[in-house]
Amino acid sequence: MSYFPIVRMRRVRENKTIRNMLTEVTLEPRHLILPIFVCAGENISNPIRSLPGVSHWSVDRLPEVVEPAVALGVKAFLLFGLPSYKDADGTSAFDPEQPVQRALGSLREKYPDIFLIADTCMCEYTSHGHCGHLRPDGVVDNDETLSLLSRAAVSQAHAGAHMVAPSDMMDGRVSAIRAALDAADLTGVGIMSYAAKLASAFYGPFRDAAGSAPSSGDRKGYQLPPFNTREIIRDAVMDIGEGADMLIVKPAGPCLDIAARLRERTELPLAGYVVSGEYVMLCTAAEAGLLDRELTLLEYHTALRRAGCDLVITYYATELASLLANRAVKL
Repeated sequence: MSYFPIVRMRRVRENKTIRNMLTEVTLEPRHLILPIFVCAGENISNPIRSLPGVSHWSVDRLPEVVEPAVALGVKAFLLFGLPSYKDADGTSAFDPEQPVQRALGSLREKYPDIFLIADTCMCEYTSHGHCGHLRPDGVVDNDETLSLLSRAAVSQAHAGAHMVAPSDMMDGRVSAIRAALDAADLTGVGIMSYAAKLASAFYGPFRDAAGSAPSSGDRKGYQLPPFNTREIIRDAVMDIGEGADMLIVKPAGPCLDIAARLRERTELPLAGYVVSGEYVMLCTAAEAGLLDRELTLLEYHTALRRAGCDLVITYYATELASLLANRAVKL
């Protein structure tokens, strides 16, 4: 191999036209998924204190957040619910009158060309904030939780979800949900598994927004340890074997290495979730004038595509789509 001065890499970088022609990885609106918090009630658009620029929306006002995104080319939405009631087993998760189910039906009818994903977990619906059935000793019962998750997934699919996204991290949840969907003649509904969901410090603002912080203990017994690469990959690969249609890596930025390794292991579509803590981190730095907001958002999210993610779940989806529409803004 020849080196400098024979090889001068700047020859293919200094000219703007050839630089753009040689772009290997692109970020486009079609790659983006916008998370939305749907709450009970009517005529509600409440800004979320911990997530600047993000709000809780009642079903009747969802067009205010969906239509601007759709107009810019964002066509996929991930729905989280704030139910009207909670109990020990999170039964509101499979109540057809609760916000997520009502939102799925409304959006499916009003916007037939969008793709709807329902977050499937119990933490938003349980009175204790854990992701499943809690035993008297305070440990989440894995196998009891599978039946609750399956009921929630079937309810969401019946309401209009194109895909359900189990985020609970119970063992066997993908196969249990797949069996339940198939038994309900919902074979066309996919499973977008949170296959590599770490027990991360970056979820704090989300737990405030969703009212899903555990009332006692933590989730380290079922979410993945950030320091165990092999364990994370093994867990994700198990979801592939159980029938997942897509995989999610979360949080995205701290898991670029995991995304790259999974990309080498599977041909399944892979999504990176830029979680609430990452969102707030970028917001705060930009608002303090420490970073160029537009360039930083583009670079950060493009890094996920470079690591192997086909899709990017981000609260910045609409803003990013607007930036991408403005061709004057480039990395």
